[in-house]
Formats: sequence, C-alpha cells, structure tokens
Amino acid sequence: MFEIDKLILFSSTLIVLAIASSKFSARFGVPVLLLFMGLGMLAGSEGLGGVHFEEYPLAHAIGTVALAAILLDGGLSTPFASLRQAWKPSLVLATFGVLVTSLIVGLGAAWMLDVSLLEGLLLGAIVGSTDAAAVFTILRSGGVRLSSRLAATLEIESGSNDPMAIFLTIGLIEVLTGEASLGPDLLVLFFLQIGVGALIGLIVGFGLVWLMNRIQLEVAGLYPIFVGAGGFLSYGAAAALGGSGFLAIYLTGIVVGNHRIVFQRGVHLFHDAAAWLAQIVMFVMLGLLSFPSKLVAVAWEGLFIAVVLFLVARPLAVVLSLCFFRFQKRELVFLSWVGLKGAVPITLATFPFLFNLPGAFLIFNVVFFVVILSALVQGWTIPFVAQRLGVQRPAEPPPPVTLEISSLRHVDGEVVDYAIDPGSAAVGRRVSELALPEGAVIALVARQEKIIPPKGATTILPGDHVILVLAPGTRAEVDRVFGREPCGTSRTR
Repeated sequence: MFEIDKLILFSSTLIVLAIASSKFSARFGVPVLLLFMGLGMLAGSEGLGGVHFEEYPLAHAIGTVALAAILLDGGLSTPFASLRQAWKPSLVLATFGVLVTSLIVGLGAAWMLDVSLLEGLLLGAIVGSTDAAAVFTILRSGGVRLSSRLAATLEIESGSNDPMAIFLTIGLIEVLTGEASLGPDLLVLFFLQIGVGALIGLIVGFGLVWLMNRIQLEVAGLYPIFVGAGGFLSYGAAAALGGSGFLAIYLTGIVVGNHRIVFQRGVHLFHDAAAWLAQIVMFVMLGLLSFPSKLVAVAWEGLFIAVVLFLVARPLAVVLSLCFFRFQKRELVFLSWVGLKGAVPITLATFPFLFNLPGAFLIFNVVFFVVILSALVQGWTIPFVAQRLGVQRPAEPPPPVTLEISSLRHVDGEVVDYAIDPGSAAVGRRVSELALPEGAVIALVARQEKIIPPKGATTILPGDHVILVLAPGTRAEVDRVFGREPCGTSRTR
C-alpha cells in the first residue's frame, strides 16, 4: 500500500468510529467531543493504535482551519434576534471576562508551576476563553434548552471571545520573546485584532449576500462551497491585515445567515455537516497529539489550575461582567459553570512551540489536562446543573416533517410541504380554522393519490401533505400552527 492509501484507511476508520460513537454519547450523556478526543488518544502512540503524532505546527494549522469552519457554521445559525438580545453582555464577557479569567488563572499558575508571572499569565490567557465548538454542541445538539437570552449569551460569547484570547496569547509571547512591550504595543495589537476583524467580516458578509443572489450558478452544489470560500476569504484577509480571522469569519457567517440567499437550506445543511466533520477531525487529532503519561505527570498542577478556573476565575469574571445586566442569580451560576474549554485552548497551547518558548511542553500538557477535566466535569454535568437551577425550559413540540423546495434563483419566499401526522394540531380542522399568518397561503393538499384544491371548508386529515407558499418571516408561526399543540394557543405566544 502507498502511504496515502494507509492514511485514507486510517482516517476514514477513525471518522466512522467517531460518528458511530455519537450514538453512545446521546444515550449515556457523555460529551461527544470528549469521545472524539478519547478515540484519538486510543489510536495514539500510548494507545492501542500506536500512532505517533507530535507535529505541533501541523496540529495548529488543522485546528485553525477546523475552528474557522465551526465558527462560520455558528454564525450562519445565529439569528439577528439573538444578537439584539444578548450582544452587550456577550461582548463584555468576551473581552473583560476573558481578561479577568486570564489574570486570576495566571496568578494561580505562576505560583503552582513555579514559573515567572508572564509565563503564568500566558497559560491563563490560553485557557481564558470558552470554546465555540463545545458550547455549540452542548446547546444545539446536547438536549439542553435554555431561555433565548441565556443561550444567546453563551453562544455569542463563545463565538466572539477567541480574538481576546488570541490577542493576550500572542501579546504575552511577544513580550516574553522581547518583540513587544507591555504598553502601547499591546494596545495597537488589540485594536487591530478587533477592529480589522469586525470590518472585514462585515464587508465580506454583505458582499457574499449580494453576489449569491446575482451570480446565478447552474450547479446548486456550488452555492455552499461559494459561501465557505467567502468565509475563509474573510478569515485570510483579516489575518493578513493584522486582524482576527476568527472574528471575521464568525461575523461573515452571521451576515449571510440572516439574509435570504439562493439555495439557503442547502447552504445551512452543507455547513452544518462541514462543522461536524471539522469537530471530529480536530478533536481526534488533538487526542492523537496527547500523551497520557505526560498528562498524569502534571495531574496535581492541572487539577489545582482547573479548580481555580472553574470555581474562582470564571465565576468572578461572570459576576463582574454581568452585574449590571439584570441576570438572575441562578442564571449567573449557570453561566459561571458553562465556561467550557475545548479545541481553542489546545490550539493556542501550540503557539509556544511555534515561538520556541522553553516552557512549551509544560504549558501544553497542563492546558490539555484542564480541557479534559472541563469536558468531563463541566460538559457531563451541564444538563443536571441546568435542571437543578431551573434554567432549562421544556422541549417544544416539533412540527410535522416538512420538505422545503429550493430555488436556484433568488425568490422572496418559500414553498414548504408539511406532512401531517396524527399528533398535529391541524388534524380535524378546516382550512378556515387554522389561523394562518398573513403571507402564508395553502397552495394545495395532497391526499394519497388525490390533489385537493384547498377551500375554507377543506378538513386537514392525518397523512395529508399540505403545501404552502410562505412570505419571509412567517415560517416559525406556520410551524406552530401545524405543530403538536392547539392552534389557538400558538397564536397567543
């Protein structure tokens, strides 16, 4: 076999096993990203696979690409309503909160590891931000349903706090290597990261929306690729100009995801799948990069830093950042506990290797230990903590299965097919009784082999396919009309 054949066999086997393990995660409540990382460790040099992987620059490159793909998908799935509701507390947590967390953890690390204050602060900066991949997975696929404001605060914070962590990490490394000072140089770096990243992200985002609706591609599958290429163009342009590529690609995703574009459903499905693949590849790769024996060697130090992070730094950062935003005490406690760590700290922990810092191995192993502990302790207990604090809301009844008809031209509306099951609130009601919102019109009802032109007296039966033409902004309300709750109550929300 050629080496590429072996690589294809090995990588595809790991991906298949990782996807299959997600069923185990759903059934037993194990954080799925922890399973991906565990699979990588099992295949690593000290596991059953015996694969030796110690390429830190390559790991940094793969982690960067994967995280960018995850942030693009996160932006595509973040509605403007969530931004309006939570951008202020999220922004404070993503900047001031990360700074407070980094300082407190840095002081503890300097004392516990017996290193200089700057090296301790560097470790604090690396673990200072929450991880977008971990938070998106828990909140969107982990069965935890929160109030819209609480969920939006966590998601937007995790998607936007990477620039602050990267700024602190790079800034402290440059100070340690003598390339910058603690004064004006760091301020310039900070404003470049945030300002350039935000500007490029918005410009590319609006430009993509304009082009998507005018380019008229004949092959539908090219539209998701076009959005992905535009997102990475945003990342690359921002990074080339000294800005935060992660902030740029996240904002590009938000802009594109909140505008009507051609083949919108296909774009979302493609990038959701790409984000999952990125998470699998990233966490399996990080598992390969670890050496369990080295993690055991720093267990006490890692445990101490994790306790400081979980029980002191993150709670204090949350309270100081959000004390003026009228969160309830139980919400503040929950926000304090959901400071999940994941791929971002491990990726940042490869930076000291790139700059040949003498304490790189110590920092990397301690950070890796803290991330695993965060996934085990925090990730595993989030559903329980949400339930005990009373911040988890019941799952909404799902609407019947729907089929969306996509268009390869820009159309200001949707054509949607609702498959009516026996639990639908529309069953047994006449069309005139459905109280559809303005802008929603039933085009036809398909019943077995018959096509029924809808009239006010037409009764909806189980097994029907009700095809509607929807104006923009009416989809959510129509979902409730055909959901599993009385139509009358759905209109009063």
